[in-house]
Amino acid sequence: MMRVIFGAGWYVICYALGIYYLNLLIDFLSPKIDPDLQTLQDDLDPGPSLPTKVNDEFRPFIRRLPEYKFWFLGTRATLISLFLSMFDIFDLPVFWPILLLYFFVLTFLTLRRQIQHMYKYHYVPWTTGKKRYGQG
Repeated sequence: MMRVIFGAGWYVICYALGIYYLNLLIDFLSPKIDPDLQTLQDDLDPGPSLPTKVNDEFRPFIRRLPEYKFWFLGTRATLISLFLSMFDIFDLPVFWPILLLYFFVLTFLTLRRQIQHMYKYHYVPWTTGKKRYGQG
């Protein structure tokens, strides 16, 4: 971001990096087996799925994109974008407020859909710590 702010350019590279980060985040928050697709496949081939009812068996949350790969791919994309920002040929003239507005709208709509999916199938991709029982 500092290179884009102080260099006053390379907005398309920054926008593409932001969209890539958003895709990585969605894959990181998504379960490996999508319950929407699993319900369609249950008719053909019943197999393991996330619990959708109270009496279903507990299955741990398995991410579509593991944490190590998430950080590795994000770091690699950052280094590639820094490399591309060293060349003036990649500094395409664009009106950056439109890109910024579009990025925020896209982020809001995508994360809203993902959070609705989490509520629908009752899964949380993070832990809140150990549960306390009794007086403490």
